[in-house]
Amino acid sequence: MSRIYGVVCIWLFLQAVSSAVIRAEIQRNDRPVIGVLAQEVYAPTPGKNAYIAASYVKYLESAGARVVPVMINKSEEEYTRLFKSINGILFPGGSANIVSSGYAKAAGIFYRLALEAKSKGDYFPVLGTCLGFEQLTLLTSEKLLLSHTNTTGVALPLDFTPEIKASRMFKDFPEDLMTVLAKEPLTENSHQWSITTENFRGNEKLKKFYRILSTNTDGENEFVSTVEAYDYPIYGTQWHPEKNAFEWTLPYIPHTPSAIKTTFYMAHFFVNEARKSLHNFTSQEEEQNALIYNYSPTYTGKKFAFEQIYYFN
Repeated sequence: MSRIYGVVCIWLFLQAVSSAVIRAEIQRNDRPVIGVLAQEVYAPTPGKNAYIAASYVKYLESAGARVVPVMINKSEEEYTRLFKSINGILFPGGSANIVSSGYAKAAGIFYRLALEAKSKGDYFPVLGTCLGFEQLTLLTSEKLLLSHTNTTGVALPLDFTPEIKASRMFKDFPEDLMTVLAKEPLTENSHQWSITTENFRGNEKLKKFYRILSTNTDGENEFVSTVEAYDYPIYGTQWHPEKNAFEWTLPYIPHTPSAIKTTFYMAHFFVNEARKSLHNFTSQEEEQNALIYNYSPTYTGKKFAFEQIYYFN
């Protein structure tokens, strides 16, 4: 009798383990779709009113995601519907006004929806790069705290803070790459505005919301260069991880093996964050119609800083 009881217990244990494994697999989305926010063209022409640099698309695709362009100047209802369909969003760099542009309006809606989702146990990651990072600081602090810095076109090493030990973003980076990131100029900066470490830490909302992972300096001002939220899947880099592997027009973009690894480990991190989101489109047709594959990039490397650009009406 005891032998039968033991066999039953083992069987029940194996069933429980099997069920846990199946549940874990179900909770991982291996077909992540990530939105990339478009922004206004500086000098619009017919058919070219908004754009996305193709490097952001390649960046996410390189780690196993598909991309949906998030158009500007849509209704909150349309953005909410799209939010429920995609698995994360990237706010890219650029030159849009972070207070009054269509880029700013859309970013604000997705940021709010991401916060509301987390409070309901719904995972939706947000990544801000350069301008997108600056947009996040404004959305969180509700204040414009940026200062002018001499950081237009320079590659820098990262000055990691002690908070790096608790970082989710860099957790899977190889130790040797982390060492090189701290010593060599692998992170490309193309911004005229930054948030100084002093301003960041002097704002209670920012200080409570984000962990500072790295800082940098332009020689005079120390500024925050990498953050992640303590309690939300919200991340920001003042530097451009996507450029190392996919942009070639500017001489100061690093293309060393370690620089390329930085691109791919950053992409790997964010796409894996998107795998935790179970949002989906209502049909395969709706998903297919939304994908960036429906658009063709234009080669712009001969005239502009971006190698390729997706233009939209």
